[in-house]
Parts: sequence; C-alpha cells; structure tokens
Amino acid sequence: MSIERVRAFFQQYGLEDRIQEFDVSSATVELAAQAVGVEGARIAKTLSFLLKDGSCILIVAAGDAKVDNVKYKNYFGTKAKMLPHDAVPEYVGHAVGGVCPFAVKEGVKVYLDESLRRFETVFPAAGSSNSAIEMSMEELEKYSGAEAWIDVCKGWQSEA
Repeated sequence: MSIERVRAFFQQYGLEDRIQEFDVSSATVELAAQAVGVEGARIAKTLSFLLKDGSCILIVAAGDAKVDNVKYKNYFGTKAKMLPHDAVPEYVGHAVGGVCPFAVKEGVKVYLDESLRRFETVFPAAGSSNSAIEMSMEELEKYSGAEAWIDVCKGWQSEA
C-alpha cells in the first residue's frame, strides 16, 4: 500500500508519527482542508504531468492555485498534459487522491510551485486518500527531493 511506502520513507528520518490518517476522505483539496481543519489553500496538492520524452513530473502547488498553461510551456517547453487517472499509479507509485512527492517511483522529478511559499506550513498527502503530513517549506523541499522552486501557477495571488 502506498501509505506504507510513505511511512517507511519517513521512518528513516523519524517523522513517520507526523503522518495524520483520517476517518474521512482527504482525496480532494476541499475534503483534505475539512479533514485537517485548515483553509484549502494550505493543502499542498501534487499534480502529475507527462513530458514530451515520456517521463513524469510532479508539481506540488497550493490548494487554490491552478497551472497556468503559458507559464508551464515556457518552463518545460511543452504543453501541460496531465497523466490520465488510471496511469498515475504506474508512473508515480501512488493512486489519485493520495499522490504526494514522497516515496515516488525512480525517475519522477518533483517541482515545488511558488504558490506554497506564502505559508509557514502546508499539508501534502501521505500516499493515501485519507492522509496528510504537515511540513514547513524547508521540510517539503528536503523530503520531496525537489528539483527546483518554479512559478507555473495562477489564481493564488491577490489582485493588486
């Protein structure tokens, strides 16, 4: 089970006890926000995309952010193409609803979107559709093995 892989991953750092499991689903931003008891923006959603070369990347973004196709294409050199739901476990190692940037399959690159930086802590999933783990930005960067912080989302900045 995916959550067990994530738990084993965090065990090496002594963080496995920080994984929260809920009696309710946390498979969407809205459900996760209710389960955790925070605003939806603080849910760190992990989105999976397919690149031109057939490799998979994950973008972790704030719950209120949406991928901006122009920014995405400028950064990755290709149109944003999300993985089909049924292909996510094969590429990433986690099922939709529990996709997270921890304990993913080899070769999957993780990117963190700037939309997360406005929070002290966020709540990514922990491998199942009823789990989360609270992390600071430094912890998220470290434990996700992120390639880089990128700016490919829209809709989260306040209009000035």
